[in-house]
Amino acid sequence: MGNKFRSIETKHHEERDAFFRDLQKLDRRAFMRVAGISAGLVAGLGLRTPHSFQLVNVAEAQGTKPRFSFAYISDTHLYEQKLNDRFVRAILKAVDDVNALDPQPDFVLFGGDLAQLGQAAELKLGAQILKSLKAPVKMMVGEHDWFLDMGDLWKELFGAPNYSFDHKGVHFVVLNSILEKDFWTEKKLTPMERMKIVAGLDNGLQSRFEVGGPQREWMKQDLAKVDKKTPVIVFSHSPLYKYYKPWNFWTDDADEVQALLKPFEKVTVIHGHTHQLLTNRIDNIHFHGMLSTAWPWPYAPEGLPKLTVQMNRPDPFSQFDGCGDGRMDVLEAGLVDKLYNLWERNPISVRASYLASGGKQDAPPRTKLPSY
Repeated sequence: MGNKFRSIETKHHEERDAFFRDLQKLDRRAFMRVAGISAGLVAGLGLRTPHSFQLVNVAEAQGTKPRFSFAYISDTHLYEQKLNDRFVRAILKAVDDVNALDPQPDFVLFGGDLAQLGQAAELKLGAQILKSLKAPVKMMVGEHDWFLDMGDLWKELFGAPNYSFDHKGVHFVVLNSILEKDFWTEKKLTPMERMKIVAGLDNGLQSRFEVGGPQREWMKQDLAKVDKKTPVIVFSHSPLYKYYKPWNFWTDDADEVQALLKPFEKVTVIHGHTHQLLTNRIDNIHFHGMLSTAWPWPYAPEGLPKLTVQMNRPDPFSQFDGCGDGRMDVLEAGLVDKLYNLWERNPISVRASYLASGGKQDAPPRTKLPSY
């Protein structure tokens, strides 16, 4: 007997598939019918693009024109769909958000942790969904993608986990910042046992994240070719500083990586992993944490960077509260204005001038409620 029950998510996928099939045989009559279906889907599923996420030019309001923008989606933590399609709904919502931007961003950064346990079905599902983005995608790896097979499938699907590229006068460096020292061989752990240990937030078995000596040497060689006045933007999954060691919001060799970036005048690091609004500045380096589409983490009990504008506690009955996606406007000066597109809340912009002034200018609005 077949299963006569279908989840909301399953119906959503069927309707999307029908929508795109119809687009391939479009004439005027079909167009009107498909447009009606599309409008109904958007309204019925709450997929309206938030007003805040249109490309309202935040920087121009300050008289500073951005040279380009890119969007981000991060920390989707996909399970195999037959087990849990809650997180599939979330990444689809983020893809719809970004595809609705007009004009489109120059590219989309995916910030790591595409999968929950690094399994083939999870990674391949994520890769398939990300193909529906209109803009090109730059991929970054997270620990949830890596420690089942030590990155073999991720590399097969997306390529090398560390690379660099130049775009409109900015040098970008993408790092694999979630490497760990071997804690599994001596204990004779299976790959899935290793994966589940790393996937946990709080345990004493794993080592801390690191970029590692060979990758730091690659980064040193890469940056040696770049003029020190060129703006540099680094993508890393873990923060390239030491936030809270018990939860591994921490990169052990962050000091060494920061030293490689110190000669440059304009440096921004964009990271995932922490699932929260997180802002830091260390010397010449501006740091911005990305939102997750899966769930928000609470703030750690110590080590929170002082420039962070904290969110208050999310509504536990809302799947999307505290989650979201976002956009970075890369300014002519080479630094970044960051827009947090919170799905159930007002958007928050963290401007480059806020970090550059040490929090004295353009402070984002702060909640009057307790943070979490």
